[in-house]
Amino acid sequence: QVQLVESGGGLVQPGGSLRLSCAASGIIFSGNPMGWHRQAPGKQRELVAAITGGGSPNYADSVKGRFAISRDNAKNMVYLQMNSLKPEDTAVYYCKMHQQWRDYWGQGTQVTVSS
Repeated sequence: QVQLVESGGGLVQPGGSLRLSCAASGIIFSGNPMGWHRQAPGKQRELVAAITGGGSPNYADSVKGRFAISRDNAKNMVYLQMNSLKPEDTAVYYCKMHQQWRDYWGQGTQVTVSS
């Protein structure tokens, strides 16, 4: 059974930073594509950043230059460093992993950007 657990969310002022972590457990094959998505109230879930097994990142235009995704394959971890946060970044952030034709999701962590 695969499980993804996010951590690191919270309340931060505009311009601040947060680092999200996602721990994958269970039967994990090294090098699965992983990513971060977010869902704001009343909006559809959207891709924020993704990373290949080899470490190549891809970002939504709205976060380019501010967010950085990284991974540690040995620890089955993926991270999202979020800098220069804006109120519009407020959302529940979800970790996703693709393995053997299936997507696995974490339970989400709330990020609130407000003064």
